[in-house]
Amino acid sequence: MAAEGRRSRDWIRRAKFAADLFLVAAIVAALAPPAASAASTVPLFDRLAALQSAYPGAVAAIEPDALVLADGSRIAVDDGRQKDHEEKLAAADVEDMLSQIYPIGACDDGQPPERNFDPGRIRNDAVFRAIYGATRQAAEANLARVDWFGAKLPFATAGGADAALKSVERELSAEPDLKAYLVPSAGTFNWRVVAGTKRLSAHSFGAAIDLNTKYADYWLWSGGKPGNVPRYRNKFPKRIVDVFERHGFIWGGKWYHYDTMHFEYRPELIAIGRLAEARGCPRN
Repeated sequence: MAAEGRRSRDWIRRAKFAADLFLVAAIVAALAPPAASAASTVPLFDRLAALQSAYPGAVAAIEPDALVLADGSRIAVDDGRQKDHEEKLAAADVEDMLSQIYPIGACDDGQPPERNFDPGRIRNDAVFRAIYGATRQAAEANLARVDWFGAKLPFATAGGADAALKSVERELSAEPDLKAYLVPSAGTFNWRVVAGTKRLSAHSFGAAIDLNTKYADYWLWSGGKPGNVPRYRNKFPKRIVDVFERHGFIWGGKWYHYDTMHFEYRPELIAIGRLAEARGCPRN
């Protein structure tokens, strides 16, 4: 009987402990942020998946530490180096390239970008060469002529870039009051480095278009220096930006180091921005 009494008391203690544990868990759950907030992030794997989805002809697979290209070669996702903003611009790995989330939809507050917030301006050269061509000749071989309000502009075909630009032109043609901002174009394909750097421009691959320079603002023209741009300016209407974004283009006007005439085909960044919009608008 004594043994049975001890077993009974042990059972009661275990039951009380379980009840107390359940109560603590319930309190913690009540105090925790809602699930939507906890999930407000876009993991690196999701960003890499968006990159592969945007350019399936170039990126064949994703491994834990590398992109596997169509020819079987690999590009490391993370080079293991800690970098400041200028170092990322100069020698970006894939993770660096996708580290800042382009603000779109509900995540775009319309305010001037914070210091060194340049989503899309950080580019991994090896990825761009894999997508568009490793040399000037290879990039030129992958260009098509796209009608742009009567002009024929060379533009990349990889990832459907040329078709996207055609769609932009078609949609903007329905708004004749915007035409002055759109023509003449200041250029598309031009194999060159970014001014003042050794980095190839997105124009080198025919994946960007500059609009009418009459309405353009550029961070260097404002007297800015890297990491210290004194003022933000823009004359391009939001309606133009919205149309480009709908078709996979990012806008240089959303960069701290702004370039408001510049639109660049980056469907992976638009896709990542949409994921962020659904997950609480993280910026990084």
